[in-house]
Amino acid sequence: MRRLRSSTVVLGGMGVLAATITACGSEPDKRCVDPLTREELPSYECRSGGGSDDDNGSTHRGSYYYGGSVRDKRVSGGSFDKTAVDTGGFGCSGTGGG
Repeated sequence: MRRLRSSTVVLGGMGVLAATITACGSEPDKRCVDPLTREELPSYECRSGGGSDDDNGSTHRGSYYYGGSVRDKRVSGGSFDKTAVDTGGFGCSGTGGG
């Protein structure tokens, strides 16, 4: 039987560790959504900064919705809170959607 060299074992372990870290750090899907109707909106309808008004005074009606899915232009299964969405990566322990 052939024995593995320690460098092979270390490199293999590092690969698994890198895959785990990368998967856990991935971002959930982000969509612009009307909070009242849960209808998906064009991205320009969501505010990009801290305020609710942009330079020309128009008000944005959408908020970013993370994760979930879209059916008939309506979202479900995700959350407006990014931290509440599990990215589902290998070896990750998330809190799930809500």
